[in-house]
Amino acid sequence: MRTAEAVGLRPGRYSTPDLHRPFRGIRSVEVPTTFHDFVDCYLPRLKPAQRFGGMTAARDWGLPMPTKWTSKEPLDIFVPWSGAPPKTPGVRGRRMREDRAETRTLRGHPVIDPVAALFTCAATLTVTQAVIVLDALLTTASNYPDLGPGRPLSTRSEITRRLEEWERFRGRATIRAALPQARELVESPKETETRLLLIDSGLPEPVVQHEVWVDGQFLGRTDLAYPEWKIAFEYEGDGHRTDKDQWRKDIQRQRCLESAGWIVIRLTQADLDEPELLIARVRSAIASRSK
Repeated sequence: MRTAEAVGLRPGRYSTPDLHRPFRGIRSVEVPTTFHDFVDCYLPRLKPAQRFGGMTAARDWGLPMPTKWTSKEPLDIFVPWSGAPPKTPGVRGRRMREDRAETRTLRGHPVIDPVAALFTCAATLTVTQAVIVLDALLTTASNYPDLGPGRPLSTRSEITRRLEEWERFRGRATIRAALPQARELVESPKETETRLLLIDSGLPEPVVQHEVWVDGQFLGRTDLAYPEWKIAFEYEGDGHRTDKDQWRKDIQRQRCLESAGWIVIRLTQADLDEPELLIARVRSAIASRSK
Protein backbone atom coordinates (compact mmCIF):
# COMPACT_ATOMS: atom_id res chain seq x y z
CA MET A 1 0.00 0.00 0.00
CA ARG A 2 2.77 2.43 0.92
CA THR A 3 4.59 1.72 -2.34
CA ALA A 4 1.43 2.35 -4.34
CA GLU A 5 0.91 5.72 -2.66
CA ALA A 6 4.58 6.58 -3.11
CA VAL A 7 4.29 6.28 -6.89
CA GLY A 8 1.22 8.47 -6.98
CA LEU A 9 -1.71 6.07 -6.99
CA ARG A 10 -4.79 7.59 -5.43
CA PRO A 11 -6.12 6.11 -2.18
CA GLY A 12 -8.15 2.99 -2.86
CA ARG A 13 -6.71 2.44 -6.35
CA TYR A 14 -4.53 -0.37 -4.98
CA SER A 15 -7.61 -2.46 -4.19
CA THR A 16 -9.61 -1.94 -7.37
CA PRO A 17 -10.60 -5.18 -9.16
CA ASP A 18 -9.08 -4.21 -12.53
CA LEU A 19 -5.54 -4.63 -11.13
CA HIS A 20 -3.97 -8.07 -11.35
CA ARG A 21 -2.48 -9.85 -8.33
CA PRO A 22 0.42 -12.08 -9.46
CA PHE A 23 1.78 -12.32 -5.89
CA ARG A 24 0.53 -11.39 -2.45
CA GLY A 25 0.94 -7.65 -1.98
CA ILE A 26 1.73 -7.05 -5.67
CA ARG A 27 -0.56 -5.29 -8.15
CA SER A 28 -0.05 -5.13 -11.90
CA VAL A 29 -1.89 -3.14 -14.55
CA GLU A 30 -1.03 -5.70 -17.23
CA VAL A 31 -1.47 -9.45 -16.93
CA PRO A 32 1.99 -11.01 -16.59
CA THR A 33 2.34 -13.62 -19.32
CA THR A 34 6.05 -14.39 -19.67
CA PHE A 35 8.65 -15.76 -17.33
CA HIS A 36 10.39 -12.39 -17.10
CA ASP A 37 7.07 -10.67 -16.41
CA PHE A 38 6.63 -12.80 -13.29
CA VAL A 39 10.22 -12.22 -12.16
CA ASP A 40 9.77 -8.45 -12.56
CA CYS A 41 6.47 -8.54 -10.68
CA TYR A 42 8.08 -10.23 -7.68
CA LEU A 43 10.99 -7.77 -7.44
CA PRO A 44 9.25 -5.38 -5.00
CA ARG A 45 8.84 -8.28 -2.54
CA LEU A 46 12.49 -9.29 -2.74
CA LYS A 47 14.32 -8.49 0.51
CA PRO A 48 18.00 -7.62 0.94
CA ALA A 49 20.27 -10.71 0.64
CA GLN A 50 17.52 -12.62 -1.18
CA ARG A 51 18.18 -13.67 -4.77
CA PHE A 52 16.69 -15.78 -7.51
CA GLY A 53 18.09 -19.31 -7.73
CA GLY A 54 17.26 -22.85 -8.78
CA MET A 55 15.08 -23.24 -11.86
CA THR A 56 14.33 -19.51 -11.88
CA ALA A 57 18.03 -18.66 -12.14
CA ALA A 58 18.58 -21.35 -14.77
CA ARG A 59 15.81 -19.93 -16.94
CA ASP A 60 17.05 -16.39 -16.36
CA TRP A 61 20.47 -17.39 -17.69
CA GLY A 62 18.78 -19.03 -20.68
CA LEU A 63 20.10 -22.49 -19.85
CA PRO A 64 18.32 -25.22 -21.86
CA MET A 65 16.14 -26.89 -19.24
CA PRO A 66 14.17 -30.03 -20.15
CA THR A 67 10.77 -28.53 -19.32
CA LYS A 68 9.13 -25.44 -20.74
CA TRP A 69 8.20 -22.62 -18.38
CA THR A 70 4.57 -22.22 -17.38
CA SER A 71 2.93 -19.61 -15.17
CA LYS A 72 2.26 -22.35 -12.59
CA GLU A 73 5.98 -22.86 -11.98
CA PRO A 74 6.97 -21.23 -8.68
CA LEU A 75 9.81 -18.74 -8.49
CA ASP A 76 12.82 -20.05 -6.58
CA ILE A 77 13.91 -17.49 -3.97
CA PHE A 78 17.13 -18.20 -2.10
CA VAL A 79 17.81 -16.72 1.33
CA PRO A 80 20.92 -16.87 3.56
CA TRP A 81 21.25 -19.93 5.76
CA SER A 82 20.14 -17.95 8.81
CA GLY A 83 17.20 -16.33 7.00
CA ALA A 84 13.54 -17.31 6.79
CA PRO A 85 12.47 -18.53 3.33
CA PRO A 86 9.39 -16.79 1.91
CA LYS A 87 6.19 -18.83 1.99
CA THR A 88 3.93 -16.77 -0.24
CA PRO A 89 1.94 -18.60 -2.97
CA GLY A 90 3.79 -18.83 -6.28
CA VAL A 91 7.19 -18.92 -4.59
CA ARG A 92 9.49 -21.72 -3.46
CA GLY A 93 11.80 -20.46 -0.72
CA ARG A 94 15.16 -22.17 -0.15
CA ARG A 95 18.16 -21.61 2.12
CA MET A 96 21.71 -21.59 0.80
CA ARG A 97 25.03 -20.56 2.27
CA GLU A 98 25.95 -17.21 0.78
CA ASP A 99 29.49 -18.35 -0.07
CA ARG A 100 28.22 -21.14 -2.31
CA ALA A 101 27.21 -18.80 -5.11
CA GLU A 102 28.13 -15.41 -6.49
CA THR A 103 25.33 -12.93 -6.91
CA ARG A 104 25.03 -11.49 -10.41
CA THR A 105 22.64 -8.88 -11.78
CA LEU A 106 20.48 -9.80 -14.75
CA ARG A 107 17.89 -7.35 -16.08
CA GLY A 108 18.11 -5.39 -12.85
CA HIS A 109 17.57 -8.22 -10.38
CA PRO A 110 19.89 -10.42 -8.27
CA VAL A 111 20.44 -13.99 -9.40
CA ILE A 112 22.91 -16.70 -8.45
CA ASP A 113 25.72 -17.45 -10.90
CA PRO A 114 25.05 -19.96 -13.72
CA VAL A 115 27.08 -22.84 -12.25
CA ALA A 116 25.19 -22.56 -8.97
CA ALA A 117 21.96 -22.41 -10.97
CA LEU A 118 22.82 -25.76 -12.54
CA PHE A 119 23.84 -27.33 -9.24
CA THR A 120 20.61 -26.26 -7.55
CA CYS A 121 18.60 -27.89 -10.37
CA ALA A 122 20.76 -31.00 -10.66
CA ALA A 123 18.42 -33.26 -8.72
CA THR A 124 15.73 -32.80 -11.39
CA LEU A 125 18.00 -33.73 -14.33
CA THR A 126 19.05 -36.95 -16.00
CA VAL A 127 22.68 -37.32 -17.07
CA THR A 128 21.75 -36.55 -20.67
CA GLN A 129 19.85 -33.43 -19.63
CA ALA A 130 22.81 -32.32 -17.52
CA VAL A 131 25.16 -32.73 -20.50
CA ILE A 132 22.88 -30.46 -22.54
CA VAL A 133 23.06 -27.76 -19.85
CA LEU A 134 26.83 -28.18 -19.40
CA ASP A 135 27.37 -27.77 -23.15
CA ALA A 136 25.52 -24.45 -22.89
CA LEU A 137 27.67 -23.34 -19.95
CA LEU A 138 30.88 -24.20 -21.79
CA THR A 139 30.05 -22.91 -25.27
CA THR A 140 31.95 -20.03 -26.79
CA ALA A 141 29.42 -19.71 -29.64
CA SER A 142 27.84 -16.28 -29.89
CA ASN A 143 24.79 -17.68 -31.70
CA TYR A 144 23.74 -20.20 -29.04
CA PRO A 145 19.97 -19.58 -28.68
CA ASP A 146 18.60 -17.63 -25.70
CA LEU A 147 21.77 -17.92 -23.60
CA GLY A 148 22.53 -15.16 -21.10
CA PRO A 149 25.32 -12.58 -21.45
CA GLY A 150 28.95 -13.66 -21.75
CA ARG A 151 30.73 -16.56 -23.45
CA PRO A 152 31.56 -18.92 -22.03
CA LEU A 153 29.35 -18.73 -18.95
CA SER A 154 31.79 -21.06 -17.23
CA THR A 155 34.73 -23.38 -17.85
CA ARG A 156 35.36 -27.05 -17.25
CA SER A 157 37.98 -26.27 -14.61
CA GLU A 158 35.63 -23.90 -12.74
CA ILE A 159 32.80 -26.43 -12.71
CA THR A 160 35.18 -29.13 -11.47
CA ARG A 161 36.45 -26.82 -8.73
CA ARG A 162 32.94 -25.87 -7.67
CA LEU A 163 31.95 -29.54 -7.50
CA GLU A 164 34.73 -30.13 -5.01
CA GLU A 165 33.88 -27.00 -3.02
CA TRP A 166 30.18 -27.81 -2.76
CA GLU A 167 30.90 -31.42 -1.76
CA ARG A 168 27.52 -33.05 -1.11
CA PHE A 169 24.34 -31.85 -2.80
CA ARG A 170 21.40 -33.54 -4.45
CA GLY A 171 22.28 -34.34 -8.05
CA ARG A 172 26.06 -34.14 -7.56
CA ALA A 173 26.55 -37.64 -9.00
CA THR A 174 24.59 -36.61 -12.09
CA ILE A 175 26.85 -33.61 -12.74
CA ARG A 176 29.99 -35.68 -12.14
CA ALA A 177 28.80 -38.27 -14.67
CA ALA A 178 27.79 -35.63 -17.22
CA LEU A 179 30.83 -33.34 -17.12
CA PRO A 180 33.24 -35.68 -19.02
CA GLN A 181 30.65 -35.91 -21.80
CA ALA A 182 30.30 -32.13 -22.22
CA ARG A 183 31.98 -30.31 -25.11
CA GLU A 184 33.00 -26.67 -25.54
CA LEU A 185 32.04 -25.71 -29.10
CA VAL A 186 28.37 -26.70 -29.28
CA GLU A 187 25.99 -24.20 -30.89
CA SER A 188 22.57 -25.52 -29.83
CA PRO A 189 20.89 -28.02 -27.49
CA LYS A 190 19.83 -30.10 -30.50
CA GLU A 191 23.46 -30.58 -31.49
CA THR A 192 24.07 -32.04 -28.05
CA GLU A 193 21.04 -34.31 -28.33
CA THR A 194 22.21 -35.54 -31.74
CA ARG A 195 25.75 -36.20 -30.51
CA LEU A 196 24.52 -38.16 -27.49
CA LEU A 197 22.02 -40.09 -29.62
CA LEU A 198 24.79 -41.28 -31.93
CA ILE A 199 26.97 -42.32 -29.00
CA ASP A 200 24.13 -44.05 -27.16
CA SER A 201 23.37 -46.00 -30.35
CA GLY A 202 26.87 -47.49 -30.29
CA LEU A 203 28.33 -45.21 -32.97
CA PRO A 204 31.60 -43.30 -32.56
CA GLU A 205 31.47 -39.82 -31.06
CA PRO A 206 31.30 -37.21 -33.84
CA VAL A 207 33.49 -34.12 -33.93
CA VAL A 208 31.71 -30.93 -32.84
CA GLN A 209 31.71 -27.96 -35.25
CA HIS A 210 34.18 -29.50 -37.70
CA GLU A 211 35.66 -27.14 -40.31
CA VAL A 212 36.05 -28.50 -43.83
CA TRP A 213 38.93 -27.14 -45.90
CA VAL A 214 39.91 -28.27 -49.40
CA ASP A 215 43.13 -27.00 -51.00
CA GLY A 216 43.21 -24.07 -48.60
CA GLN A 217 39.60 -23.12 -49.31
CA PHE A 218 37.06 -23.10 -46.46
CA LEU A 219 33.93 -24.96 -47.52
CA GLY A 220 31.95 -24.76 -44.32
CA ARG A 221 31.58 -25.77 -40.70
CA THR A 222 29.35 -28.70 -39.88
CA ASP A 223 27.32 -29.19 -36.71
CA LEU A 224 28.83 -32.65 -36.26
CA ALA A 225 31.08 -34.79 -38.43
CA TYR A 226 32.95 -38.02 -38.92
CA PRO A 227 35.94 -36.54 -40.79
CA GLU A 228 37.56 -39.92 -41.42
CA TRP A 229 34.50 -40.99 -43.42
CA LYS A 230 33.61 -37.51 -44.74
CA ILE A 231 30.14 -37.68 -43.19
CA ALA A 232 28.56 -34.45 -41.92
CA PHE A 233 25.46 -33.87 -39.78
CA GLU A 234 23.31 -30.75 -39.96
CA TYR A 235 20.41 -30.21 -37.57
CA GLU A 236 17.62 -28.22 -39.20
CA GLY A 237 15.66 -26.24 -36.64
CA ASP A 238 12.68 -24.02 -37.40
CA GLY A 239 15.00 -21.04 -37.80
CA HIS A 240 16.67 -22.71 -40.76
CA ARG A 241 13.26 -23.23 -42.37
CA THR A 242 11.84 -19.76 -41.80
CA ASP A 243 14.98 -17.64 -42.31
CA LYS A 244 15.36 -17.23 -46.08
CA ASP A 245 19.03 -16.22 -45.97
CA GLN A 246 19.94 -19.04 -43.57
CA TRP A 247 18.10 -21.56 -45.73
CA ARG A 248 20.01 -20.45 -48.83
CA LYS A 249 23.35 -20.63 -46.98
CA ASP A 250 22.53 -24.13 -45.77
CA ILE A 251 21.78 -25.31 -49.31
CA GLN A 252 24.94 -23.71 -50.69
CA ARG A 253 27.10 -25.27 -47.96
CA GLN A 254 25.57 -28.68 -48.57
CA ARG A 255 26.31 -28.47 -52.29
CA CYS A 256 29.92 -27.45 -51.62
CA LEU A 257 30.44 -30.33 -49.20
CA GLU A 258 28.85 -32.88 -51.50
CA SER A 259 30.96 -31.65 -54.41
CA ALA A 260 34.00 -32.34 -52.22
CA GLY A 261 32.83 -35.92 -51.63
CA TRP A 262 31.06 -35.50 -48.31
CA ILE A 263 27.82 -37.22 -47.30
CA VAL A 264 25.58 -34.62 -45.65
CA ILE A 265 22.89 -36.00 -43.34
CA ARG A 266 20.27 -33.39 -42.50
CA LEU A 267 17.96 -34.12 -39.59
CA THR A 268 15.07 -32.57 -37.68
CA GLN A 269 13.24 -33.06 -34.40
CA ALA A 270 11.33 -35.95 -35.99
CA ASP A 271 14.60 -37.88 -36.30
CA LEU A 272 15.39 -37.32 -32.64
CA ASP A 273 11.89 -38.41 -31.61
CA GLU A 274 12.05 -41.64 -33.65
CA PRO A 275 15.75 -42.20 -34.37
CA GLU A 276 15.73 -45.74 -35.79
CA LEU A 277 15.75 -44.68 -39.44
CA LEU A 278 18.39 -42.02 -38.78
CA ILE A 279 20.72 -44.47 -37.07
CA ALA A 280 20.23 -46.99 -39.89
CA ARG A 281 21.09 -44.28 -42.42
CA VAL A 282 24.24 -43.33 -40.51
CA ARG A 283 25.36 -46.96 -40.30
CA SER A 284 24.75 -47.34 -44.02
CA ALA A 285 26.79 -44.21 -44.76
CA ILE A 286 29.69 -45.47 -42.65
CA ALA A 287 29.52 -48.87 -44.36
CA SER A 288 29.68 -47.22 -47.78
CA ARG A 289 32.92 -45.50 -46.78
CA SER A 290 34.44 -48.65 -45.33
CA LYS A 291 34.37 -50.75 -48.51
